[in-house]
Amino acid sequence: MSTQYNESLAHFSLPVFKPEWVRVVRGIEKESLRVTPAGRLAQTDHPRALGSALTHPYITTDYSEALLELITPTATSIDECLQFLADLHNFALARLPDQEMLWAASMPCLLESEAQIPLARYGSSNLGRLKTLYREGLGHRYGRLMQTIAGIHYNFSMPEGFWPEYRALKGAKESLQEFQTGQYLHLIRNYHRYSWLLVYLFGASPAVCKCFTRGRSHDLEEFDSATLFKPYATCLRMGNLGYKSEAQKSLFVCYNELDNYIECLQEAMSIPYPAYEQLGLMRGQNHLQINTNLLQLENEFYATIRPKRVGDPGQRPLEVLRDQGIQYVEVRLLDLNPFLPLGIDAEQIRFLDAFLLFCLLSESPECHREEYFENERNLAEVVNQGRAEGLLLNFQGREISLQEWGRQLFAQIMHSASLLDGTGQQAHQQSVAAQQAKLLDSTLTPSAQMLQAMRADKLSFSAFGLQQTKIHGDYFSKLAMSPERLQEFTRVSADSLQQQAEAEAADDIDFDEFLQQWNSFTLA
Repeated sequence: MSTQYNESLAHFSLPVFKPEWVRVVRGIEKESLRVTPAGRLAQTDHPRALGSALTHPYITTDYSEALLELITPTATSIDECLQFLADLHNFALARLPDQEMLWAASMPCLLESEAQIPLARYGSSNLGRLKTLYREGLGHRYGRLMQTIAGIHYNFSMPEGFWPEYRALKGAKESLQEFQTGQYLHLIRNYHRYSWLLVYLFGASPAVCKCFTRGRSHDLEEFDSATLFKPYATCLRMGNLGYKSEAQKSLFVCYNELDNYIECLQEAMSIPYPAYEQLGLMRGQNHLQINTNLLQLENEFYATIRPKRVGDPGQRPLEVLRDQGIQYVEVRLLDLNPFLPLGIDAEQIRFLDAFLLFCLLSESPECHREEYFENERNLAEVVNQGRAEGLLLNFQGREISLQEWGRQLFAQIMHSASLLDGTGQQAHQQSVAAQQAKLLDSTLTPSAQMLQAMRADKLSFSAFGLQQTKIHGDYFSKLAMSPERLQEFTRVSADSLQQQAEAEAADDIDFDEFLQQWNSFTLA
């Protein structure tokens, strides 16, 4: 065995890291706005040729009819995962109307008004109407503009065979489900401590179109006549203009025990919020929101990572977690990299895997309220000025420079990368080294490269976004999809339409009664 590999085992106090444990299970969910050839938000319906957004396993919509979401199945091969995502792009692009394209950036394209943002529609079933009403409520609570921001969600889990053997190594006595759940919470606590590093390395939203800030207070500077920015920002998508709302800033969500997490969110879904009470539930005959509580649903809590488990359609996420425990984690703070056709690549995935494994294997003390908000402040600092020279963060109540903390983290992440590579590979370690170069030179980060490209070519944000969108469109137009994959996607799309029709026919109560039952649900 190599010296590096042995040192890595010792670093995490492991006698062994079996070859089959490196088969990380991953999946990608990628959001992209559909835009016209002029770079404006598409006003067309979700194309029927793509199937039902309610029931299709791979192609759906997020907030808007124009916000497409492409979902890969889980895979242990990075190349297979990315190939499936590329095929989804190819299939979707070929079926978009009016020469529409998929916007390359996370921050939205040209928008004149919120009225131009059509809510996603999921048919006439009660569950479909609930999904649309949830989005109606989000629009009233946070504004529709914020909901047009796109991102990548990365789903990560260790292979099933890892858990019983790791439990034995740790000498744990609890059930396998309890152990696995506890270890994923362990990972999540460390992720919150160190996720600022992901924002620094992969943030790609330092600028926005001026139209995005219309009617909203902000502290951005003028880049040009059409663009606002912050000179050292990394990821404005995760800042006050994006997913950080005043209503949610006061929430302390505890990840020490699964019961703590469930109780925190259950309480937030049960407590009326004055501004939402003032909005009300109805305007005439139209529903405005699911309820007037701080959170309408669990997913309204805009966490940068979520504990997840696959459940049945219509089943409440917290109920599934309580009964069956955590199956995987969903990383939610990744921008689309506008320089990459898929918004993400294999090198980034290898680093994410090494980072998340480091979070799992490292010591993870229980979190408390003071540390929770310290983590939030660190994230905000890196979001807004992560590339500023000499930036200071706080760790356990003491100041530390981003550079110094980053160096400490990279030394440890290299150990988890070594375990993933085993004794004969270098790919994960090379990925970590490539990211470490960004720590030493901030001009290598996507956020800096984006501003550099805009300055060099004298492009506004919207012009830059459209340029990259067209480049990616040309890239996908030259890709070929296997006949078997095309046949699969065509069949699944047709099946999803039939499944939606069956769901609509199966409803036996009206929507108002369904909504009342939904809101009265509590975890026993």
